[in-house]
Amino acid sequence: MSDHIMVEAEIDRLPIDLLAHIFVLFDSFTDLAQASRVCKKWKQGVMESLAQRQNLSFAGWKMDDDSTTRLVCHAYNLTKLDIPRSRWSCQITDAGLIRISLAKCVSNLTSISLWGLTGITDEGVVQLVSRTRSLQHLNVGGTFITDESLFSIARSCPNLETIVLWSCRHVTESGLFALVDKCLKLKSMNVWGTRVPEDCLNNLRIISPALQLKDQN
Repeated sequence: MSDHIMVEAEIDRLPIDLLAHIFVLFDSFTDLAQASRVCKKWKQGVMESLAQRQNLSFAGWKMDDDSTTRLVCHAYNLTKLDIPRSRWSCQITDAGLIRISLAKCVSNLTSISLWGLTGITDEGVVQLVSRTRSLQHLNVGGTFITDESLFSIARSCPNLETIVLWSCRHVTESGLFALVDKCLKLKSMNVWGTRVPEDCLNNLRIISPALQLKDQN
């Protein structure tokens, strides 16, 4: 028997939980996809490895609604989700966020980053944040959200501690005041690049002296 066949035979004897532990170490989603196609046992190992992950980042990967949703829905224990714009352009839309909002892990997410996703709007963001219960950190910088998203965040995220609104030019003082009024644990808000007037920011500082407002680059 050749060495190659012997190695394959030894791998096939590994229990699924050990395979899952190995697949957790994979950083490449392409490699995971290829592994899941080897056989049913490997596919189950990949699925279980996703279920073990607490942190899922798509930074640097070209993702679409289908591929992102599929992975998130299998990550039952996920607490941190990072879907930023990548150099290859992450093609996530409102439809993708709506599907992700139905994943079992969403209510346990403590951190979400949608940084720079210009293809999403209030429709997707509102649906997603409305299903969170544990969210502490949110980055929607570089998106085109409006006060509608901020009102939903204020209603749904009482544990929010930090929010990045960098260059969100369609939010106004009404949305910011709603956040400060409802999110009583809020410690930091990045509003650099917004069009909110300076007197509004000064009023926010008066209302919440402990809030760190980042309004400069």
